[in-house]
Amino acid sequence: MSLHAQLSPEAQARLASQQRMSTITSLIIALLLMVLVGLILWIIAMNLPTKNIPQLVSYNGTPESEENLKQKKVQTQIERKPSAPSASMSKVIAANTSSPTAVPVPEIDVPDPSTDFGDGNDFGDGWGDGDGSGAGGGFGNIPTAMKKRCSKADRLQRLTSNGGTEKCEDAVVASLRWLKEKQNKDGSWTGSQPVAMTGLALLAYLGHCETAGSEEFGDTVLAAITFLVDKAMKNNGKLANDFKAKSWCYEHAIAVYALAEAYTLCVKSFGENITQLEDAVMASGQFLINSQASNGAWAYSYVEEGGHTDTSIVGWQLQALKACKFTGLDFANLRRCVKKALDYMETKQAPSGAFGYSSQTIRHDGTTLAAVGALSFQIWESSANRQARKAVKFMDKNMKFDWKSKEDSDLYGHYYAAQVMINHGGEEWKKYNELFRDEVLNNQNKDGSYKSVQAGHGLSGGGFAEHYRTCLATLMLESYYRFLPGTGQKN
Repeated sequence: MSLHAQLSPEAQARLASQQRMSTITSLIIALLLMVLVGLILWIIAMNLPTKNIPQLVSYNGTPESEENLKQKKVQTQIERKPSAPSASMSKVIAANTSSPTAVPVPEIDVPDPSTDFGDGNDFGDGWGDGDGSGAGGGFGNIPTAMKKRCSKADRLQRLTSNGGTEKCEDAVVASLRWLKEKQNKDGSWTGSQPVAMTGLALLAYLGHCETAGSEEFGDTVLAAITFLVDKAMKNNGKLANDFKAKSWCYEHAIAVYALAEAYTLCVKSFGENITQLEDAVMASGQFLINSQASNGAWAYSYVEEGGHTDTSIVGWQLQALKACKFTGLDFANLRRCVKKALDYMETKQAPSGAFGYSSQTIRHDGTTLAAVGALSFQIWESSANRQARKAVKFMDKNMKFDWKSKEDSDLYGHYYAAQVMINHGGEEWKKYNELFRDEVLNNQNKDGSYKSVQAGHGLSGGGFAEHYRTCLATLMLESYYRFLPGTGQKN
């Protein structure tokens, strides 16, 4: 006989209720675990390294509505030394950075200032709030001092607020198109001093934020970078076409400046993978640092001891070094090198505020080298620097500009002056802007090039000179937006 326990109806109901609750609890726990696992996987996926190419804006003369802009993919694998970059290469529309630089002239007698070389505007400590750390505005890694040139709206706003007009931007675009048509098949420009002339043109493109991914000028920019990278890699970082020419120290500095700025914009900021560009920047920049003479200057042919040194040479090296600093790459002894160079420059400033060539003795009207000295201190210190302010005061009293005058048409000096004065700001800039702006605009040819001047210094005539003065004039007009002013403004 077997016994069977039988639950009461109330107990059965309670048991069934407990089973339902247990089932529901299990389902809830399972769902929570699935959500947690999904959340963890999402977080991991978000942290995986990705490569985003920002959309840039290309400026074509007069402003366009944002709805008309096209988004395209950029080719991020750019091989070194392509014989002719493919016109079908996918690109991003780019156009917002300005890069001023000047170029060397053929052989120069040592006692005479090398005023054939212009400088490029520089960036960093002395330019507004630029700290090289990057800034927002949709341009992730672009240093603060440079990002304004890479926004169409910001660029045009800065242009007009600083006394420029839409004609200035139209003139810049016209010159860039003229340069595009004149580029050699190997990516260089001109037959004389092609390394320096290519560096100068490249800086003009970068000054308008044209990178290797630019819609209209990408092939041109890529070919120029490739030409300079190839030169650097073949010569252990040295950049020149003729190493027997004593003035190749100018060519090297201009090319280093252009390559370093190309690295900051193309690679660091927009993620364009240009093979060996970083290697070329490191090798050429470190060579420049290592070639400094014991007196803090640099000499012709980069002779470290006993060679001729002067402020014109030093001005170019300091600008190139500033571009190197902005890359964020690790250059040995850069700070110490710059300090020694500024100490040298300080010894060459006369009580009037002007800078001498190789001493405090002033030649000609003194304004060209005053601008070289002022820019050197502005870019590494600030516009409030005592040496810079003294030089600006001298320039404000003595500088003239007349395209048709032999004495007052030195574009090399005015290329420096445009950068110095806008960085200084105030009434001095307003006065200088009225002096130079229309003089430049009124002397552009219909094809985008610029009329000859009588100043000499490699600026008269066609060919090399036509390219040189067109680059200088373009960089002068880009000064409106290339860098933030160093006057403490945070705009």
